[in-house]
Amino acid sequence: MPRPLGELEDAVMTRVWQWNRPVTVREVLEDLQQERSIAYTTVMTVMDNLHQKGWVRREAEGRAYRYTAVSTRAAYSAALMNEAWSTSDNPAAALVAFFGMMSAEQREALRDAVRVVQHDDETASEPPAGPPAASRGEPRTEPFADPSPDPSAGASAPPEAEERSAGRPGPPER
Repeated sequence: MPRPLGELEDAVMTRVWQWNRPVTVREVLEDLQQERSIAYTTVMTVMDNLHQKGWVRREAEGRAYRYTAVSTRAAYSAALMNEAWSTSDNPAAALVAFFGMMSAEQREALRDAVRVVQHDDETASEPPAGPPAASRGEPRTEPFADPSPDPSAGASAPPEAEERSAGRPGPPER
């Protein structure tokens, strides 16, 4: 499971997630320098560390790399919440305490999310229309479902699940 990103890692990943396109160290550096003084080599090291941890992939472009997020911020947050919840000796009590910390808007977002998941569960249990793919001589393929209600939010599976769905291992556990 992922560990929380450090402050600078989070600042870098925030830009990669917001821009939602391949980015260079120079682009991230220039944006970060609007808020603080930071060296090119520091940003380069952070982006290399994020690559080593499996949070970004990179492709060479000339003498530089372009970095792309492997998963969404929502997937990262979900993986952190799942990790914290799964380490509790009393998961139900942990959830009750967590819900008690939420604002009214957050609780409403939670209700919306539960409705989406319940709808997905109901839809998945309905038999498909027509004969099964295998009986038609077609291979069975199940697309990776995006349970997020907001299409701009991206997939909300943890990075490990997204990587497995693509046939690659996820980020290493640390």
